[in-house]
Amino acid sequence: MSSSIAGAQRGTTLIEVLVTVLIVSIGLLGLAGLQQRMLLSEMESYQRVQALLLLNDMASRIVVNRASAAEYVTDEPLGAGMSCPTDPATRPEIDAAEWCQALQGAAEVTTTESNVGAMVGGRGCVEQLPNNEYMITVAWQGLGPVSAPPSSVACGQGEYDDDGESDCSQDRCRRAVTTVVRIASLSAPP
Repeated sequence: MSSSIAGAQRGTTLIEVLVTVLIVSIGLLGLAGLQQRMLLSEMESYQRVQALLLLNDMASRIVVNRASAAEYVTDEPLGAGMSCPTDPATRPEIDAAEWCQALQGAAEVTTTESNVGAMVGGRGCVEQLPNNEYMITVAWQGLGPVSAPPSSVACGQGEYDDDGESDCSQDRCRRAVTTVVRIASLSAPP
């Protein structure tokens, strides 16, 4: 009887080892996928923080120079793929040139003199609204598709679409943050 039990147990340990290896492999693949998503989320967070810093930078520049706020309005977005203003003469022109360079990543440079300190494809716009208000927008290329920003946010609209064959069509990879700066009228009432 003991020889029949020993024969039935032959190979059982090998099957247990194979099942264990399979389970560990599936777990490691899941862990690798989680790591990939964490890295993507970390990069998205980094880009959003950079955009908010640049948004706050321009808002502060406009507030400090409120008498010339209208001169900060941009006809075209500043930043990625654009030529930054050269030979600025006035304070708004200097601020626009510096903001443009910051949007292009001039804050951090690699050893090969490439700008890497901002968001992917960062662009900035300043629009004049009614009642002495200015909307500042920073837009950039996201790493994956989400819902598109509202159509009222025109900065960078259509600039981050691909050829229509992937998930980034219809502005779903465009990210944008905005703020409104209100300039108070400091004149004395009549």
